[in-house]
Amino acid sequence: MSGHPHTGLLQSVTRALRVLDHVAAAPGPLPAREISRALGLTLPTTYHLLSTLVNGGYLVHLADEKAYALGHRVDDLARGLHRQIAVPPEIRRVAAVTHRQARAAAYYAMLRDTEMIVAHVAECPEHPRIRPLDVGFHHAPHATAFGKLMLAMLEPGAADDVLDATGTPRVTAATVTDRRMLRRQLDQIRATGLAVEVDEFQADLSCMAAPVTDATGRFVGAVAISLPTRDLRDHRWAAERAVRIGAVRATRAVALTTAVRTGRCQADRARP
Repeated sequence: MSGHPHTGLLQSVTRALRVLDHVAAAPGPLPAREISRALGLTLPTTYHLLSTLVNGGYLVHLADEKAYALGHRVDDLARGLHRQIAVPPEIRRVAAVTHRQARAAAYYAMLRDTEMIVAHVAECPEHPRIRPLDVGFHHAPHATAFGKLMLAMLEPGAADDVLDATGTPRVTAATVTDRRMLRRQLDQIRATGLAVEVDEFQADLSCMAAPVTDATGRFVGAVAISLPTRDLRDHRWAAERAVRIGAVRATRAVALTTAVRTGRCQADRARP
């Protein structure tokens, strides 16, 4: 098992994850030769990686089809992620109120390292979420309001590292892909405390996000909404007010939750 000299990443693990990602992105089961060809791996190496993933339950081998598909362990991982990012009832209530007041789907996104991940969604048939903004979504930070907010709040070097890793691909015709223009957006977000994207993630849909901080003032997440662009233009100030108030309420809820947890820990340590 060899490592990349400059990153310290284990090459065999990296290759196995690439195989898993490739199978997950496919519309159906894939034969080994197709995986080998797509990823530029030798066939023996591909079979070795596939066997390892099958043995771990991350893939299954469909003998009749001579192909590979996702295994049950992937679903276990997804459920584990949902457990770990589950938000407290106070945050869920904030999202529900923001949803009603903004008349738009409302989201709570949390910062995890250098990713903004959707942790909770409040929606209704009249104001549904943007697909694919489901719980766990974290892609395209340059094209989503909560992603832009994260980039604005990170240190400049850290934001550049994120963009180097994710790139700035064109998601729609309106997506800002130029780094200089994106930096100007981030400067404006820092100045106003609000991130807005118009038609950048999906055509005719817009998003707005405001920052949530913990008791020390550290950026930890965002309250966001999504709505048709025409509604944003017609009801911009009402929507912005709902998002900003939601972020303030969420900040208070985070501080309260942290205080309660700290108190419990101190009480546990004080017990004989």
